[in-house]
Amino acid sequence: MSGPALLDRYKATLSGLARKDRLRALSPRSGLDFASNDYLALAGSPRMAQAVATALAAGTPVGATGSRLLRGNDPEHEALDAKAATFFGAERALFFGGGYVANFAVLTTLPQKGDLIVLDELVHASAHEGARAGRAEMVEAVHNDAGAVDDAIARWRVMGGTGRPWIVVESLYSMDGDRAPLGELIEIADRHEAFLFVDEAHATGVYGPDGRGLAHDLEGRDNVVVLHTCGKALGASGALVTAPAVLCAYLVNRCRPFIYATAPSPLMAVAAATALDIVADEPERRERLASLVALAGKRAQTLGLPASGSQILPIIVGDNARAMALAQKLQARGFDARGIRPPTVPEGTARLRISLTLNVGEADVSTLFDALAAEWERTP
Repeated sequence: MSGPALLDRYKATLSGLARKDRLRALSPRSGLDFASNDYLALAGSPRMAQAVATALAAGTPVGATGSRLLRGNDPEHEALDAKAATFFGAERALFFGGGYVANFAVLTTLPQKGDLIVLDELVHASAHEGARAGRAEMVEAVHNDAGAVDDAIARWRVMGGTGRPWIVVESLYSMDGDRAPLGELIEIADRHEAFLFVDEAHATGVYGPDGRGLAHDLEGRDNVVVLHTCGKALGASGALVTAPAVLCAYLVNRCRPFIYATAPSPLMAVAAATALDIVADEPERRERLASLVALAGKRAQTLGLPASGSQILPIIVGDNARAMALAQKLQARGFDARGIRPPTVPEGTARLRISLTLNVGEADVSTLFDALAAEWERTP
């Protein structure tokens, strides 16, 4: 086999995706922002930009140039770790390059051989990948069904499981905008001597006292590990894992994605630390976002669509092609709303994912729903 034939199997896969209306392509940002996760509009914050500019002028390097276990552990990383631990109420925090790698890192390192990972079936792909790549046994539980989690652990014990269970959930789900039953799950974790790992990616900065997240009252417990991404409401990049000090020390010593990866830019550590200050100092951002969420929920209900009660509002279409056609028509009208198809969401649930951010105002939300109402009827 030589020449173009080497690429045939890849072309065949892409052709198959196209036939199923699942072929992806990159497109630039354009129009009013109803697609990003910049919920508090901090990505363009002058205060964050000034903090980074000041750090750069003071000699903070652009790149870390090495692993944090080598020369890549800058004072800015240490300062962010300490600030985050205090802010979130945890014993210790560790800064990673992103949410995906942090999820993967935790689940390939902390659950041990002989343990059980119980994943909510709709938890982020990075958690699924980490669980599959790790040493523990893995099962999925019905979405947001605490009883299913309890049953899975009980069955495992009956079958001879003797390790520690790990319950893995998102506090606010990225594609449905609904919340995990954290109160029930921590009770299950306590009763089964299990760990609860909560991905706060879409709640950090938006919910809880000072934007500390939906799991804020669980932080600091011996059996709770939390992931806070910095690239969504915090407007920077990277991710923070908050946990008991012994678990963070274990990650530093045993976590290959931490040990062998170049550390995140120290400038991003400065940006993330500043973002934590902003969300604490400016609660009016969360208040304005809550107003947009309430307005969008009312407008959705007038179209016969359910409201999620959060800044993530899924408009379930069902058919892949129709979902993408609706997205394209909204984009043509000046709204950056994106279609989401399987495998990101379950088969038959292709949707528009409407993301509400402070990059738009109430008038923009109203005109978006006017456009959606018009295009919904016209799009077969």
